[in-house]
Parts: sequence; C-alpha cells; structure tokens
Amino acid sequence: MKSRYKETEANSFIKKYGKRGVSKDLSLRIYTTQLLGNDPTVVLHGGGNTSVKSSTKTLLGNNENVIYVKGSGKDMGDIEEDGFPALEMNNLLKMRKLSKLDDFQMVNYQRKYMLDTTFPNASVETLLHAFLPHKFVDHSHSNAILALIDQPNPEKFCKKVFGNEMGIVPYIMPGFELAKKAAEVYEKNKNVKGLILLNHGIFTFANDAKESYLRMIRYITKAEKELAKKSKSIRIQKYIEKKINVHVVSNLIRQQISNKKGDDYERKIVHFKKPSFFDEFFSHPNLKKFTQQGPVTPDHVIRIKSHPLVIDLSKEKGKNLENIIIRSIQKYKEDYKKYFKRNHKYNSSASMLDPYPRLILVKGMGMFSTGPSFKDAKIAMDVGLNSLSVILEASKFGSFKSIPEKEIFRMEYWPLELAKIKPSSQKLKGQVAVITGGLGAIGYATAKKFQNEGAEIILLDIIDHKKVKENISGMTYIKCDITKENNVKNVFDEICHIYGGVDILISNAGFAIQSSLADLSKKQLDDSFDLNFFAHHYFVKHGTNVMKRQKTKGSVVFNISKQSVNPGPGFAAYGLPKATLMFLMKQYVVESSKYGIRFNGVNADRIRSGLLNSDMISKRAKSRGLTVDEYMSGNLLKQEVKVNDVADAFYHLTISYKSTASVITIDGGNIEASLR
Repeated sequence: MKSRYKETEANSFIKKYGKRGVSKDLSLRIYTTQLLGNDPTVVLHGGGNTSVKSSTKTLLGNNENVIYVKGSGKDMGDIEEDGFPALEMNNLLKMRKLSKLDDFQMVNYQRKYMLDTTFPNASVETLLHAFLPHKFVDHSHSNAILALIDQPNPEKFCKKVFGNEMGIVPYIMPGFELAKKAAEVYEKNKNVKGLILLNHGIFTFANDAKESYLRMIRYITKAEKELAKKSKSIRIQKYIEKKINVHVVSNLIRQQISNKKGDDYERKIVHFKKPSFFDEFFSHPNLKKFTQQGPVTPDHVIRIKSHPLVIDLSKEKGKNLENIIIRSIQKYKEDYKKYFKRNHKYNSSASMLDPYPRLILVKGMGMFSTGPSFKDAKIAMDVGLNSLSVILEASKFGSFKSIPEKEIFRMEYWPLELAKIKPSSQKLKGQVAVITGGLGAIGYATAKKFQNEGAEIILLDIIDHKKVKENISGMTYIKCDITKENNVKNVFDEICHIYGGVDILISNAGFAIQSSLADLSKKQLDDSFDLNFFAHHYFVKHGTNVMKRQKTKGSVVFNISKQSVNPGPGFAAYGLPKATLMFLMKQYVVESSKYGIRFNGVNADRIRSGLLNSDMISKRAKSRGLTVDEYMSGNLLKQEVKVNDVADAFYHLTISYKSTASVITIDGGNIEASLR
C-alpha cells in the first residue's frame, strides 16, 4: 500500500480550513482521515474512525482539553469539520474508573460531554480513542489486516508479521469494555505503534498526524506482503451458461423479498454485479462453507447480514431454475427466523429484522444485493464485494474464521449500530419509476416530485448525455429512442440489472405537429403516431412484462392530453394518436388488470414545456383569436396550469390504489374537455 500523504496538500488543508476558524490539529485530522477514507480497501461507507486530542476556548473563555472524534456513521472519504464533534477529555478520562457502563449510559455521557450537541453523536469507539494517550489515533477495517487476522490462530500470524510493534486485543464488542481492554493492552507495552483488534481491525497512533497515517500504511503493507507470499492459487472452473437472464433473476428476487403492505407492496431494490475476482471465488472448493461463517468484521453485519445466500445453478438441468431460486430465498428466510429464535436471549428486547438476504450469490452468474433504496443496495454491494474479497484472500492464505454466532447476533441487533440505518417513511421508498420524455418540462417536474417521495428515478429521453443540462443528481438517465421497440426492451433489461425491476411507468413523451387535415401528409401522421401512440405501447408493453414477472402489482400513467376528447383546429396530427392512446389505456386495463397493474391517464392542456414552447403558444393563441395571456389562463378558473400541477396528478394517480381506467383533466376547467 502506498502513502498518499503530500506536504503541499496538508498545508493547503491547514490554509483552507484555517480560513473557517478550524485549528491546525483538526485540519490535519481532516486531511489524513480523507486519505484513509478514499481507499475502499481500508474503510467503506461510514466504517472506521479517527480522532485528535487538542484544546479549544469555550464560550466562557476557558481553555478546554478536547478530543475531536469522527461522528457516528460519517464517511471518512468526504468528512469535514462538522463531522468531528468535540468532547471534554478530562471528563471522558474519569469514566475509565467505572467498573461497568452500558451502551446507553455511554452514549448519554458522551453527549453530555460534547461542547456542541448540534454535532452528530460521537463514534461508539470514542472512549477507546480517549483512553489512548496519543494525540492522533486512526482506526480502519483494512482488507489485508482482516484477511490476516480472520484465522483460527491469528495471534501466531500477528507475532510473525508485526513482532512486538503491535499490541493484540481479543475480540470484544465495541463499547466501554473494549475501550478499557485496549488501553490495558497498550499499557503492558507502551512501545507499540498500534493495536490489532482480532476479527475487527487495526488502530495506529502517534503524536503527529502524518506519522499515525504512515504507520497505518506501513502495517497494512506488511500484511499485504505476508498474504501475497503465502497465498495459494485456485484453479478456475468453467461454467456452462444457463438460459436464464440476469434481469429475470432480478425480477424473481424482487418478487420474493417484497412484502404485502395494505393495498400495495413494500418493495426493495435489487442490484447486480460480477467483478473479475468472482471466477476465482466461485471456483473455490470450500465456497459454501467459508461464505456461511460470518462477516469479516462485525461492522459489516448491519449492511449485509451474517452471510450471503449462495445458489448453485451450474449443475442444474431442465426448466426449474426459477423454482430453485424461489425455494432458496424462502429457505434463507426460514433459516434466519431460526437464527433469530436461537439467539434472541442475547437481546430479549429485539424485534426481528427483515429476514431476507442482503446478498445473493448465483454461482457462475454474479452477485445480487438488496436494500430498501438504491443507495442501500449499492452500499450492500460495495460492502459485500469487499467482504467476499477478504474471505477469498483469507481462505487462500489459511482458513477463514469469523466471530461466534451469538456475537454476530449481538452486533446485528445492537441499537447503536442500527441507529446508522434509520428507516424512511417516504411514500414511494423502494419503488422504481421510469419516465419517458424525462428531460422535458413535465417529465422532469414529475421526476422531482417522485424523487421527493422516495422513488428511484430513471429518465428516458433522446438527448446525448453530454448535452443534459438539468441537475439530475440522484437519478439515472438513459438515452433511448422509444419509437424503436428493441431499444425499449434493452432499456428495461438494463434497468433490471441496476434496480431489480420497475413499479411505476410514466408514459409522458410526445411531440406536436400543427397542420390542418387538408395539408397533413402521411409522413407527418406516421411520425406523430410513432411517438404519440406506438412508443407508448412499446414502453408499457415491456415495462408491464417486468411487473408481471415481479408479481408486485404496479402503476402506469399515460400523458394523454385534452386533444383526445376536445380537438383544437390545426392539431389533427397530434389529436388523432392521442385519442387512440386513450383507447390503448383502456385496452391495457381490460387485459392486464388481473395482474394488479393499474392504468390511468392525465389530460393536460396549455402547459409551458418543450412541446408547448413560446412559438407554439403564440400560434395556438392566434388560431383561437386570443392573446398569449388569455390563451394560457383561458379556463374556468382563470389560472395558468403549470408543470408541477401535472406532476401532482401523475403522483395522485400512482398512489390511488383502487383507481384504474381513470383520466384526470388538468386544464383549469374546460367543460368541453371534461369526461364527466
């Protein structure tokens, strides 16, 4: 492992943060924390922690000895000064005299001794940092260190690799007891440069930020060299490809892990990847055994549970592959219930968490991760791949060994860890919404509305990625010509790879041609039907195929337009396919309602957008003998209807679980266009 510490960068941090009133000590702490946090082989997604002991002036004008320690759940890779709460050192040190201290008392006291309680809670390992005398303390879950120490005889390897330079701390669950034990180990040999916490990770420390960081690099490098020297090679096996696609497996997984909730389902995201090391991983003769033992570090259990589900399709024949996947997931669920029942005595107040797997390994195919949101599924994937790579290296080096099952359970149901993953109350959490014409005014407003309600958003449009001007942060954009059916099918396959399936279709894309019937050419009419009718059919056809495989119902909402029932002069090329689109919606209702899929529509009128731009507004106003203002507010409410009003209608229909074949008119009041 190479050091990335640069004096010029360190000085730039001191200068940059100094302008904000941040001390040199904390500025350097931020710098080296980010260096460690930006290496995924060292820490991942809120893991690890760092601290610096310093002093600061309080509001009363007194100099207070403090420890700045990473806030619980904060990511080291992008941490700033607001991620380091300051705590009163003198009071923390007094706590060591206590014979015992439970978790809630520990957190309560830590908050009591914070200088500013608007900061996040300090790390659960704050006392460990405080009880060590060094100015700078760094802690990570380095892959190489874990592969070396997750063994049946880790002390032997630690002595061989590190000699007397590192103290060895037996596995103890994080908290007060571990903090006291770590301090005792250090005090037996104050010449050590760090501590190895078995089945947990590594601490290094020094009175200088650079030296503490370099010690972390140095000892990780020692572990890497030892692993490379003793690593056994694995003969790669070749697998016969099965006639089952990733997107089909994703849909099946999503079907099995979704729970019925009222009139709808509580859905989860399913994400897929196959990294290069999986060929070696899947070829390991003890694959099933070493993947079921437990996590490489207890911190991982809240993200990926104690072990993945492993499904081997490589030797299966026939057409029952889908049944194998379904049975495997259900067996995992039942086994998890037994695991909870066996260990409930270790936390009698705990209620069982979701019993489904977070990671599903399909031998010869790859890995699927699951979560209540894409962010959660992505974190589970990152942590899972990291964990499995450590397990593979540990197994090639020796024999991987995790902590006992009861310790896994205690960590999985530890309230202080669970606080990092608070559930969301957003209405559309876990649902995947696909929106055509997604970069248009109506499409994008709808995307923002659904995103705010917790949905994962996929925008489809025909604009090149480099030309996308909207701020689509947190959304996925896929360029797609939806008038080409094969393009649409491929897009849904891609969406299933990323998200596991779809739940909401907003069939919104369209364009308008102004022409009288007398002047309308066949090409103009064909072009209009291609986008304003056939593209809607292709989109909904392939989207609902996914919904049918998932068996978790779904919602489809068409942007139909008031032209379908109230034609305007010179707008035949637009109105004809839109009238047909209303019939298409009703036909889908007749044929697909039995799958629990709802089909509804929005008839909007006079919405400023890419379709109804300034030029067209002027022309439409002129065709009706009106001014622009009169045209835009020419309704019974005398108010202009805006894109957010249409977005609200799309959303209302999506959560109207007993409405289908319904059309909402969004036009401010036009009795000729009403359907009642």
